[in-house]
Amino acid sequence: MTVEPKTRASILDAGKQALLDGGYSGLSTRKIAEAAAVPLSQIHYHFGSKQGLVLAVLEEENRKLLSRQQSMYSQEMPLWKQWEQACDYLEDDLESGYVRVLQELMAAGWANPEIGVAVKDMLRNWYVLLADVAGRASERIGGLGPFTASEAGFVAGVPFLGAEAMILLGFTEEEVPIRSALRKFGDVLRALEEPT
Repeated sequence: MTVEPKTRASILDAGKQALLDGGYSGLSTRKIAEAAAVPLSQIHYHFGSKQGLVLAVLEEENRKLLSRQQSMYSQEMPLWKQWEQACDYLEDDLESGYVRVLQELMAAGWANPEIGVAVKDMLRNWYVLLADVAGRASERIGGLGPFTASEAGFVAGVPFLGAEAMILLGFTEEEVPIRSALRKFGDVLRALEEPT
């Protein structure tokens, strides 16, 4: 590995950790440079700005997880099992910090159009993937009721975004049954795919 990719990776790691520690509003490129043990100029060289850095952090995380989901959804398994796997992945994504980074940048995107467009493009890729999964499921089970594949992909994705926001806000399972409700939706899918 050459010095430049190593430096870039160090800065991305430090940027992600800074987002997890203090959120977008508390982000300091100077502190990120110190944590990455690089001169401040390296952040500007590799990313152009603080905004470029945080978008690169999200893009890198998003790329890995989208690839993971594409791999999972391409396997020959029932949709309800894929839903269960997606619920397991939610826990992994919370633990890795991806969910926090995504939610921080979604919020930043409400005030900053450039960040908003970048986050929107990344989220669109998830919905395209889910619409494709729904389309294949529709062919296998004979339709999706009143939903188009695109609508079903939207309906499948939105509960996860909402669940992530509520979990980050500190809702417990006793207050709102977030995780159990998501998992039970897998039972609904199973009933559709494997009617008795």
